[in-house]
This record gives sequence, C-alpha cells and structure tokens, in this order.
Amino acid sequence: MANLTAQEVKHARPGKHGDGDGLYLIVSETGAKKWVLRVQVDGKRRDIGLGSAKDVKLSEAREAADNMRRAFRRGEDPVAARKAAKGVPTFRNAAKMVHEEHRPSWKNEKHAAQWISTLEDYAFPDLGDRPVNKITGPMVRDTLAKIWLEKPETARRVRQRIGTVLDFAHAKGWRDSEAPMRSVTRGLPKQPKVKQHFAAMHWQEVPAFIAEMADKLKAGESALLAVEFIILTATRSGEARGARWCEFDLAEKVWSLPAKRMKSGRAHRVPLSDRAAAILNRMQELRRDKKETALVFEGQKPGRPLSDMTLTMAFRRAGIAATVHGFRSAFRDWAAERTGFPRELAEKALAHVVRDKVEAAYQRGDLFDKRRKLMDAWAAYCESGRAAAGNVVALLSA
Repeated sequence: MANLTAQEVKHARPGKHGDGDGLYLIVSETGAKKWVLRVQVDGKRRDIGLGSAKDVKLSEAREAADNMRRAFRRGEDPVAARKAAKGVPTFRNAAKMVHEEHRPSWKNEKHAAQWISTLEDYAFPDLGDRPVNKITGPMVRDTLAKIWLEKPETARRVRQRIGTVLDFAHAKGWRDSEAPMRSVTRGLPKQPKVKQHFAAMHWQEVPAFIAEMADKLKAGESALLAVEFIILTATRSGEARGARWCEFDLAEKVWSLPAKRMKSGRAHRVPLSDRAAAILNRMQELRRDKKETALVFEGQKPGRPLSDMTLTMAFRRAGIAATVHGFRSAFRDWAAERTGFPRELAEKALAHVVRDKVEAAYQRGDLFDKRRKLMDAWAAYCESGRAAAGNVVALLSA
C-alpha cells in the first residue's frame, strides 16, 4: 500500500522515506532527491536507482518499480540490460570488435571470414544479444552441446572463439572474470578421436601423374604449372599460390618466403630446381602485372591469387582422390624410402618446426646447400615420368 503523496515528496526532508514494497525516496542533506528500489535477488539485497525525483514523478517511480519486480520474477536482469545500453556491449558487438582488432594479424582473408561466420552461425543465436558480463559457463556449454558431437571440429573452433571474445571482454573491464572454458569443456561429452590426414598420392605414382597431368586435370596452363611447382618445391598450396615475384632470386634460384606467410611464423628459403625455375620463367611470360609485388600465380581476378578451389576441383573432376597438399606427404615418404638423405633434411625442406627443444637448440641453420641437393633429386625423380614417356618438352606451349 502506498505511503507517500505528491505533496510529501515535494516537501520531504533529508532522510529515507518509504512508499511501500521496497520503493524509497532518498533525500540528501543538500536537498537532492532520488528514487531507490530495494529488492531481494537470489538471496541478496540490491538497491536499484530509478532516477531523480526532479525528473521522475511519484507515479512514474511506482510504475518503474513494478516493472523491475516483474522482470526479476521472470528471471531477467533489467539492471544488466540497462548497463549494456550504457557501455557493456552484447556478445555480438564484442565479437565484432575482436574480429576487427585481430584481423590484421591473420594470414588470409579466408580465415578472417570463417572466424566471424562460425560465431554468426553457432554462437550468436544463443549468446549474441546477451551482455558479455552476463554470459555464464552453463550458457556456453549449452550452446556448444548442440554441435559438439555432430560437428566436432567446428565446435572446438567455436569454443576457442567464444573464449577469445569473453577474455577480450574481461581485459576491457566488461567482465569480472575470464572465460570459464575449462569447466565448459568438462561439462561436454568426450568427442571421438578421429585424426584425418590430407589424401596423398603414393610417391611411386608421382612421376606418371606429372607426365599425364595436362590430360588428366583439364585445367588452364597457370593452374597446371602451379600444381607442378607446388609438387617440386614441397610447399603448402597457400604458400605457392600467394607467392610474389619479389620473393624470388631467379639468378640464384632461391625462393625466400617471409615469416608472415609461413604457418610456423618463421622465414623459409626454398632452393629451386631447374624445372621449378623454368616454371617461373614461363609464368614471367604469362604475367599481366609487371610490379615486383605482383602475384606469380594470379587468378582470374586481378590482384587475387589462384584459388585453392580451382586446384581442388581439377583433381575432383579427374577422379583423383589425392589433394595438392598431400604431395608434401609423398615427398616425405619418397625421401625416407627411396633416398639416403637424413630425416632432418626432409623436415627442413617441409619447413616443419623441431618440437624437441634440445634438438632445436643445436639445429639453428637451415641446411640450405644440402637441401638444394635433396630438391634437385626430387625434381629429377618427378620428371622421370616424362623422360620415360619420351615427353621431354620443358614447358607447355603458349
């Protein structure tokens, strides 16, 4: 039952004046008046400001107090919502901030697009509109549980990205704690361990494949040369497709990849065989952009690299189960089974990071001169199929 009247509010002296059901008029010694609602939420007392009595009438304060009480009974937190409007962002907005801040450090646009799109698909529907300071471990667990077993790899990426957003919010002062990802993971069922490798062609089949590649793949000359170049250099597809002319010293037959383009984050030099250098010479004849920073294997769109899907679809149309990346495995198996080159030489050629800290401490050089002999031997082996077939034409005709 209401206790105050409009006149009593107008002439109230310093102190606390109750209106009933937890609504109070607080008058300071200076005469400033404000409305405060006292409620019990989850067993804890909370005092919530409803505004200045100068701006909020008695009837409006009662209505605001009633709305607050009803919201708490529904399990909502109107105070958190009000804070969100004043500065604490929603999960959606915080994720977009993280995306924009981290984007310059990511190696390619494809990863940047996938980072935010996975959150849009799997996290935003449940968490997107919630203030980041009100997202709990159980909420994250329930969000991930929907795809945890059905799409395990995607679910793990979403888990990592949700954690990144919540940690970012903590660092910005919007959350009292970091992401509770350890407890979230323990609350999810164990995923089946399925380790998948890139499909690889057997090393014994590589020479014949190269000899017949133009007929089998039915692709354009640039795509065919890109595939062969990737095979000969034993590099990753993205490293070759993103190669720029300024990275090459054709006189010395050296390809220097900057650290920012390497998976390991370390600069890597690749010794070029005669055939690999010949491919680059042919690409020089085909190039449209004469700038030093121009792409070697440019796609149909100027300034954009040949797409990974272009190469993938060529293999699929030909009915070849192997992937372009899988030729790195073929190279590694050939080096181990067919040659006497040391294991660490092949690992260096693949730009693999030495995991053993003691071994890494002693192996600081890149063994470049020795790797040149290895890559020349690999090129000779790869081209042996053409020689056996009597096809010794070094390059495709224009």
